[in-house]
Formats: sequence, C-alpha cells, structure tokens
Amino acid sequence: MIRLENISLSYGSRTILRDVSLHLGKGELCALVGRNGAGKSTLLRALTSNAATRIDGVPMRELSPEQLAQSVAIVTTERIRIENMLVEDLVAMGRAPYTNWVGHLQEVDRRIVGEAIAMVGLSDFAKRDISTLSDGELQRAMIARAIAQQTATILLDEPTAFLDIPTRFEVCRLLADLAHKEGKTILFSTHDLDSALPVCDSFAIIEGDQLRKLATADAAAEMDRIFKQ
Repeated sequence: MIRLENISLSYGSRTILRDVSLHLGKGELCALVGRNGAGKSTLLRALTSNAATRIDGVPMRELSPEQLAQSVAIVTTERIRIENMLVEDLVAMGRAPYTNWVGHLQEVDRRIVGEAIAMVGLSDFAKRDISTLSDGELQRAMIARAIAQQTATILLDEPTAFLDIPTRFEVCRLLADLAHKEGKTILFSTHDLDSALPVCDSFAIIEGDQLRKLATADAAAEMDRIFKQ
C-alpha cells in the first residue's frame, strides 16, 4: 500500500500539481494518465522521494535506503542495452537490496531470479544477451527485475511505450496478474488507454493541476471527455 498526502509539485516556476493526494491499496492496479507534460513522471518520482509519502503505513522519511529498496521497485523508461549482459544477470540486479556487500547471490537469490524470469515468460531467454532482445522482451525482463526485488509496490513509467499492440496487451495482462494474483500494489503511467482499460482497477487522472482517482467503470467516460477536448 502506498499513500501520498496533500502535496504540491513544481517544475521551475510552474506548479504542476497542487495539493493532491493518492491512496493505492494492496493488490490494486492503477493507471496514471494525463496529457503530455501533465506531470505523470514527476508524480511517480515524488512517490519515492517526498516526505509526505507513506509506504505500508510507514512515513518514507523513516525508511533507510535499503528498506525503501525492499519496499518499492521502479521500472523507468530507460532501456538497458549492455553487450554481454545476460537476461538472468539483468534480473539478478533486483536482488541488490538483499545480497551481501560484494553482491554475491546465494542459492535463494538464484531461485527467486529464476522464478521471476519464469513469471514473465522468459525462461528460454535466461542465457540470452539482452542486446539481442526485442523491445517487448526487454520490457518483460525489466519487469522481472522488479519482481525479483520482492517489493509490495511497483511503479512503472510508460511500460508499454514503443511496443506493438499485441505486446502492449501482454504487458498490461502481466501487470494485472502481479497485482491480482501476487497482491502487489502497482501504479503505471500510460497513454495507452485501450490496453489499460480491460485490466486496471482504477485510474489516477491528472487534469490541470489536479489529480483524481476513479474506479475504472467511472473513469472511462471521464477520460473520453478530457482527451477528446
């Protein structure tokens, strides 16, 4: 569960969001939507850096960096393309908050990495160089890294960007499974309403400097109004 209370966010002299709150429960899949430049990425960053954030009821300022890394996983828009890095190596990076100071993986870590890779359907790719992956395969590997981090909350910035239509639906269904079957709290920003609407429990909608969270059944008509203006 993650909770952000009554914060305002600015970019330079511009106030992006004014006195907004956001509450997400366990097992909830929520899409963060808004026009380009509305502040979606800024809000995602604020959820892991603002003193007003509470994670599982604990004020974020009371968490050590290690505790925060064990509580929230983040999947950014950055695409890692490192030659000679295998899929299993990329996913193993998610174990960093739990390994010893030299980053040595124990047997339990290797098991968790394997399970995360299997969960995203990449078991046959574990030994593949990530530079050979398609955009969709790489995105699934990045999500597997977040799964291996074993956090209760996952935040993703535009996880379906640059993917073809079938892969967008696959990624959104994967996120739904993580929320509804694994009980994770997931918030992801997106412009892809067609892929998000069938699977999301709620939508956090940025309009102007305000943020409203609506159940999916209520959000569809509201988003149609906003984005067709």
